[in-house]
Amino acid sequence: MKLKAALPLILFFALAVLFYFMLGKINQGEYNPRDIPTEFIGRSAPEFSLPDLLKPEQSVRPSDFKGKPWLFNVWGTWCPECWREHEFLVLLHKQGVPIVGLNWRDEAPEAKKMLARLGNPFVAIGFDPTSDVAIDWGVYGAPETFLIDAEGIIRVKHKGAMTPQIWQEQFQSYFNLEAKP
Repeated sequence: MKLKAALPLILFFALAVLFYFMLGKINQGEYNPRDIPTEFIGRSAPEFSLPDLLKPEQSVRPSDFKGKPWLFNVWGTWCPECWREHEFLVLLHKQGVPIVGLNWRDEAPEAKKMLARLGNPFVAIGFDPTSDVAIDWGVYGAPETFLIDAEGIIRVKHKGAMTPQIWQEQFQSYFNLEAKP
């Protein structure tokens, strides 16, 4: 009789443990809901020409960055994960990692305000309020980061915030960085 009464509680705790385990694994391997395959790996980076967010009289084009590996980071002020990864992007920029930003579906004044407040980790920022470039690059959401090699070929695409662990596992080997204080 006591076991029958405790059965819902036992079932509840079993489900709680299962959900806790799944949440812990959700950003890893086959459980990652953001790990959508991309057809762009191994292909040339799609060309575009957008006005620079901070210097609208200048254009941002992927072909301008050939010759060394660089990151292409899709972000927007409306994206909470973009705010979380921003400090790490600033750190990468200080270490010499060239990061080209794509400010996606944003308001220019809000984006400029965020960069003024938190620092600017980008060497250039394409302003894409209508998603023209994001669609061509197969962007599903922000943030997303692409690694483009010296020949202009996309080697890695990461969906979600850039973290030190993601950086070390997927991106760092493409860059020859010297330790900077």
